Amino acid sequence: MTTTSVLDDAPSWTARGSAVTPIVFVVDDDVTVRDWLKLLVQASGWQCETFACGQEFLARPRTLVPSCLVLDVDLPDLNGLDVQKRVAAQRPESPVVFITGYGDVPTSVQAMKGGAIEFLTKPLDDDVLLNAIEKALEHSRRIVEQVAKVEALRQSYASLTRREREVMMLVASGLLNKQVGGELGISEITVKAHRGQVMRKMRAASLPALVNMAGRLGLETATFA
Repeated sequence: MTTTSVLDDAPSWTARGSAVTPIVFVVDDDVTVRDWLKLLVQASGWQCETFACGQEFLARPRTLVPSCLVLDVDLPDLNGLDVQKRVAAQRPESPVVFITGYGDVPTSVQAMKGGAIEFLTKPLDDDVLLNAIEKALEHSRRIVEQVAKVEALRQSYASLTRREREVMMLVASGLLNKQVGGELGISEITVKAHRGQVMRKMRAASLPALVNMAGRLGLETATFA
């Protein structure tokens, strides 16, 4: 385990304009490894939380910030591959960087097929590990941004009245204002007013944008002959 000059110049997400410093989670049953990794990660400008086993990490409440998981393969409870499966299902914003002292080809193949960013063998090289973490955090940032955008859409959608939601779904289905009015039993002028409110509240610049929002929200738009 070598300490290199990378620590002096390691990139910081805060310096890149993000208000939240990413978190690197470390799961390893070796306290020496945990302590060393914590120092390395913190010196690189990131937050670090360490755990001695997989269950301990999985019990931690999910935090939706850029993050990654540096995960040992051999653990005293769940093995690393089992933890990876649960993380992929429950915390997809935390990609995995595997570390192990006893790597083998089948395990590494399974880990990479499961979406791992890297599969590294101990003793770890500082530069290689930090590069893997940086790659994982960049991947996490994109996921967090997408989740945040969808959450913003959900909040905007929640601000719509029941009638506005009906109009949104019918308009997104491709119906003209007159057709929407016929379906809902209201005038075309009233439809236009509701449609304008929908566009404003959803911050939709165009009809295609509104249709895209409906899709991202998973709304089932009505289908008409």
